[in-house]
Amino acid sequence: MEKINPNLRTRIIAISLFKSCRPKQWTKNILIFAVILFSFVFNKLVFINCLLGFISFCFVSSAIYLFNDIKDISKDKLHPQKKFRPIPNGNLPINIAIKSSIFLAFLGLIFGYLISFKFFMIIIIYGIIQIAYCLRLKKEPILDVLCIASGFMLRALSGVVASEIGFSPWFILTIGLLALFLSVEKRKAELNFYIKESVLTREILDKYTLPLLERYENLLATSTFISYSLWAAGPSLNGAQSSWMLLSLPFVLIGIFRYQFISDNQISIIRKANGKYISTENPELILLHDKGIRFSIIGWLITIICVGIFLRF
Repeated sequence: MEKINPNLRTRIIAISLFKSCRPKQWTKNILIFAVILFSFVFNKLVFINCLLGFISFCFVSSAIYLFNDIKDISKDKLHPQKKFRPIPNGNLPINIAIKSSIFLAFLGLIFGYLISFKFFMIIIIYGIIQIAYCLRLKKEPILDVLCIASGFMLRALSGVVASEIGFSPWFILTIGLLALFLSVEKRKAELNFYIKESVLTREILDKYTLPLLERYENLLATSTFISYSLWAAGPSLNGAQSSWMLLSLPFVLIGIFRYQFISDNQISIIRKANGKYISTENPELILLHDKGIRFSIIGWLITIICVGIFLRF
């Protein structure tokens, strides 16, 4: 890179830094806005606080992605896909990555503190868990998926704290169970890749088996649907503001079925042959590219918005 024009080098570093921040992963932070849909509370102040929370989590999560890439640089250079990331391939110098990680973490904490002290503490807890995951817990079975799921649950909880809206315990439980379900599906996809390609992308994969992950998957899929159903049943069960939310159940069920359809080993082989394969290793890509999942989410959103409008009038 020494022989490259300085302006071009700066541009390459800037683009590489942006890619290393994993902007596609920011879709996970949309969970912060979930409290607005689940509570039917729509006002400017709540939206602004949730938006600040979204920005805070984007900064902190990107700082952790940079930290993880710096730590795993030697392993990533041997990975069939990760070796193309900016830090392993040399496009983003390590010293710039370190400084950027610290700066982004600082910005995220500042935004979090501006919202409230409680939100600030959630960000701190999130950061500690994720760093512990990067350093050690990603090598421990069960604890690794719990760490991944905790990130989703803390995002949802931070939305509750930022908005200062009361919430149903079924709301947090549903988010937590769904997050665990997605985490298990992620490990299942990675294990399938390991079995087929004999490429060990994570040390933890040697400690899991497909039958075990499939049992986890079935338990969590069932639990998620039951928990959501209890929330949708309405005020009588300390759930949603109206039992009309039961109308959204079909879309939740379709979404769970579709996700399991995509993750099925035999079906994925057929879809790969047809050029339609999407790995559940990256849930955010499924959200962006699978029509079935998009249909279930859009249908769910329309139902919630319609019920919310009905309640207001």
